[in-house]
Amino acid sequence: MDGVGSFGAGRAGAAFDPFAFIQQPQTILRILSWIFSIVVFGSIINEGYVNHGSERLYCVFNKNNDACNYGTTIGLIAFLACIFFIILDVKFQQISSIKDRKKAVMLDIGFSGFWAFLWFVCFCFLANQWQRTTPDELPLNQGADAARAAITFSFFSIFTWAGSTVRAVQKYLLGTDMTLFTTEHIDGIPPVQPYPTVTSTEPDDTYQSPPFTENLDPTGQTYQVPIY
Repeated sequence: MDGVGSFGAGRAGAAFDPFAFIQQPQTILRILSWIFSIVVFGSIINEGYVNHGSERLYCVFNKNNDACNYGTTIGLIAFLACIFFIILDVKFQQISSIKDRKKAVMLDIGFSGFWAFLWFVCFCFLANQWQRTTPDELPLNQGADAARAAITFSFFSIFTWAGSTVRAVQKYLLGTDMTLFTTEHIDGIPPVQPYPTVTSTEPDDTYQSPPFTENLDPTGQTYQVPIY
């Protein structure tokens, strides 16, 4: 795992390095999942419907509108989820509470694993309906490239979301390095910095002899005031 500290991240409040963030495997998986989702729902919306012999539009997947609706919905939600988790990854190191970090990691595990399963269902559903589509239903192969693109990138999305799930599980198993956090960090309360020690400026009570008196001659004659 990359990084040291609580659930794979460094000390709370550390400086954010965008170049190191982009190079992380988890960030790469997020970006790939984001691109694949655009291809899936974009292909279906733009070329996934044809009008064969009527003004009504039919889905290219065996005229089953449920197939097009399912692929569009899964792709669009995945697109928004990728943006959300990328922002969460950016802000993750700034979360000082270990409990909040744990909740974020568990959310990532649950959603990524569930969406990997939904992408698997999407791939099987679209592939099955495409096999049942006859050439008569697609004159001049209308929408064929879009259908193949949606099926292909649905298949790729299974692995990117599964990879994100594995990375999240690794972060969760990494646990927390308690030496980086105080009790206040665990409870989500920022630690209070103690006041600096101020050196006392009060004067010393010890008596100091007046100046120019140390070398006086005790036997010396003193001046007497004359009497008139």
